[in-house]
Amino acid sequence: MSDTKFLQIQKAKQLLKDNGYFVDNLWQVDDVKEKFECDDDTAQEVLNNALTNDATMEQIWLSIYIFGETENLVRKEN
Repeated sequence: MSDTKFLQIQKAKQLLKDNGYFVDNLWQVDDVKEKFECDDDTAQEVLNNALTNDATMEQIWLSIYIFGETENLVRKEN
């Protein structure tokens, strides 16, 4: 990856972070392509399916609640 591209990615991540997004753990098509022979589009589809399925989402929400409580945050009633 070129220095210019790296800096562009860092700037994009900082913009997202400044607007409240968590960007410290991002997945990339190469993560899939290390495990499977596929093109970028298929790797994106695999990432989307893996990261948005019900079981994954349920675990993320559970972890948010657990670590929020660990920080003694008061849970809101929805």
